[in-house]
Amino acid sequence: MDLMKSRVARAWRTWRQPPTLAVPYRSVDTEDSTRRFLLYGVMPLWFAPAVADWIMHRRTRIEDTTGVRESAVHALMMAEAGVPIAMGLLARINPLVLTVMSGAALAHAATALWDVSLASDKRELRPVEQHIHSFLEVLPLTALAFLCTLHADQVRATLRGGRSPGDWQLLPKENPLSARYLTGLGLGISACVVLPYAEEMTRCVRAARGHGRR
Repeated sequence: MDLMKSRVARAWRTWRQPPTLAVPYRSVDTEDSTRRFLLYGVMPLWFAPAVADWIMHRRTRIEDTTGVRESAVHALMMAEAGVPIAMGLLARINPLVLTVMSGAALAHAATALWDVSLASDKRELRPVEQHIHSFLEVLPLTALAFLCTLHADQVRATLRGGRSPGDWQLLPKENPLSARYLTGLGLGISACVVLPYAEEMTRCVRAARGHGRR
């Protein structure tokens, strides 16, 4: 066990040393096209509905209705999406990562249902907001489907119980994504997801304190 932990720790210490993964922009190869759509299509698509949903929450004054409770559910859903995204971007795709991603996708879908049931009785859920939710619910499943297409061998290994030594270890990618891509994506997530929903939680907490003083 100690030897296994040492191997994993050593792998992460040197994770930026191998050549970065090349994603050719003009390649028509199926694998390149699938990876390009996943990295530059599906991932950025998360930003627009996330901001749109935050705007709808502001318009329906979430701080005066469901408040901190619903905002906390939103934070939970971001964690359910964020953890598998981080693993997919940084870690080697293996049965461990695919299992975590699958469990997170199911948890995200269940939490989304809880979120709507929580809000429907106390806050106006406009048709536009419900349509935005449909995008937010399907994007994690879409990303998982494309990832499974790229790593069909690891899907088979997962279904067989993951019998290889590294199947249940969190290892860095053999060819990591470029620092430029990871930085750009991180800035996009911070600007379009983290900051808006942090503002929402702050607004809800302030409103709750104000209501408590009345």
